[in-house]
Amino acid sequence: MSDDFLIRIENLQFAYDARPVLQGIDMRIPRGGIVAIMGGSGCGKTTLLRCIGGQLKPAGGSIRVHGVTVNNLDQAGIYALRRHMGMLFQFGALFTDLSVFDNVAFPLREHTDLPESLIRDLVLMKLEAVGLRGARDRMPAELSGGMARRVALARAVALDPALIMYDEPFTGLDPISLGIIGQLIRRLNSALGATSIMVTHDIQESLLIVDYIYFIAAGKVVAEGTPDDIRRSDDPFVRQFVRAEADGPAPFHVPSENFAVDLFGADARGMQYA
Repeated sequence: MSDDFLIRIENLQFAYDARPVLQGIDMRIPRGGIVAIMGGSGCGKTTLLRCIGGQLKPAGGSIRVHGVTVNNLDQAGIYALRRHMGMLFQFGALFTDLSVFDNVAFPLREHTDLPESLIRDLVLMKLEAVGLRGARDRMPAELSGGMARRVALARAVALDPALIMYDEPFTGLDPISLGIIGQLIRRLNSALGATSIMVTHDIQESLLIVDYIYFIAAGKVVAEGTPDDIRRSDDPFVRQFVRAEADGPAPFHVPSENFAVDLFGADARGMQYA
């Protein structure tokens, strides 16, 4: 019997030098689903994506993708696994010296031996799917932010990956582009039969398209659930995040010395700063 989960993450731990970032993450990502990972800036969301893709090696725990333990793979094994992954980078990360067509063609030329005629057909199909076949000869500098993100999405799915990872796909987009990208993610995931992981701060748009949400704080999963669960949740962290409140379990200030002491030195110890 096949596993219903494409990804299993158990007790994942990672630190940058002496600063712990992930401190015992457990997650299950179902096949065919779209899962959002949310939390404050610096909580380890993008680090988690990099661990899944094999760019970073965790200090402890395990990540299994397609039944393969990623953190046990050598470089050749990681590269082979990545052929089944697509990545939409924050702000798109298009190659500025390549046309729209060549950006989308890049992974096909890099990872396959397909003839150029077939690559052309596949690129046009992907660009048609994101509504940009007519922009195939443009350069990235000639695109709006929303168009560039759609080209990056076409590139991310060029190889029909089983797993697609999105790092802040909605950042910097106007409301119209944001809605278009959101619906494209949902539609492409269904059309490809893919599994998607989305790191995002955009709670409202995500609730419309994802199947499940994990919230991370202080390197741990602090809440999780379906969109309906999140909407109904009385969990203090979820409520603070959904309502964009300054006060709550997620502190606005990084822990630091008393402000008066920081400003005026040890003589100010005991002073009250309002």
